[in-house]
Amino acid sequence: MPWKGEKDPYKIWLSEIILQQTRVEQGRSYYENFIQNYPTISQLAKAKDEKVFKLWEGLGYYNRCKNLLFTARYIAKELNGVFPGNYEDILTLKGVGPYTAAAIASFAFNLPHAVVDGNVFRVLSRVFAIDTAIDSTAGKSEFSILADEVLDRKEPGIYNQAIMDFGATVCKPFAPLCNHCPLQKICKAYLEGKVNYLPVKEKVLQKKNRWFYYFLFQHDGKILIHQRLMKDIWENLFEFYLAESNEHLHWNEASVKEWLYEQLGIEKAEIVHISPQFAQQLTHQNVKGQFIKVILPAIPTTLEHHEWLSLQQIRQLAFPKFINQYLETGALQASLF
Repeated sequence: MPWKGEKDPYKIWLSEIILQQTRVEQGRSYYENFIQNYPTISQLAKAKDEKVFKLWEGLGYYNRCKNLLFTARYIAKELNGVFPGNYEDILTLKGVGPYTAAAIASFAFNLPHAVVDGNVFRVLSRVFAIDTAIDSTAGKSEFSILADEVLDRKEPGIYNQAIMDFGATVCKPFAPLCNHCPLQKICKAYLEGKVNYLPVKEKVLQKKNRWFYYFLFQHDGKILIHQRLMKDIWENLFEFYLAESNEHLHWNEASVKEWLYEQLGIEKAEIVHISPQFAQQLTHQNVKGQFIKVILPAIPTTLEHHEWLSLQQIRQLAFPKFINQYLETGALQASLF
């Protein structure tokens, strides 16, 4: 990405404003066009509104473009074209929030301000096994404080870029590369088998389509059971080990074994059953998914913290309809337990 390693606060600011509501793949060409047409903030300040808006065309959220012009002209006129060099002053610029101010301060001026984006939330939530919702007021405060505590104050710019990239490429939302992760030994979520349950989001209910893949882990006649305690559908009901994805996945024995090894460090397992697709239509959501039964010769350390119950105990628990419709399928009963 052209803005990686950039030290010019103008270019960093421009890239951050473009990426506020835009995917990196889309924003890259817009960034390059802006830099080509207006290589300095003074040149942007002198530009005509219609020309700048024409360059912005297709990005949407045009208030960002208005703020871009306002701030460029403010810096050119009131600050003699010199971009503010500290976090507090950067934060006063129109259209700049705490995240953008921290990014500019650390990347351009190497100031010790932690950048907290979705990738950073995810990494911190998993490494420290924190289940506070990242999109809640309490969560934003808690994670911001934690991000500041673990910040490398000697090299904050490099550190911020590194943890953001780490979240984007290794500690990914689904199927993170846990078995190749340099933080594996200190990651509490990995050690407690909670990677796929973190981070927690309050606004998950806004999703219309969700894909639930349940793993029925069995060892010595007992099954791993998890209670849904987060503020989400089926709260307080029980379920098997869940891996939720944003898209439909195609499972086979090879992909299941690869997932087990990568996510939970399970090297030996017998894949007994991969169910057909099941679905349940809720009021505002459509849940689809599959059930995968796995027999384990031993309980791995990553799953020791979970509850393991006998079939008789499980029959006393309340499950959501999505799971019950699978359990009640007579043709599958023999292969379940």
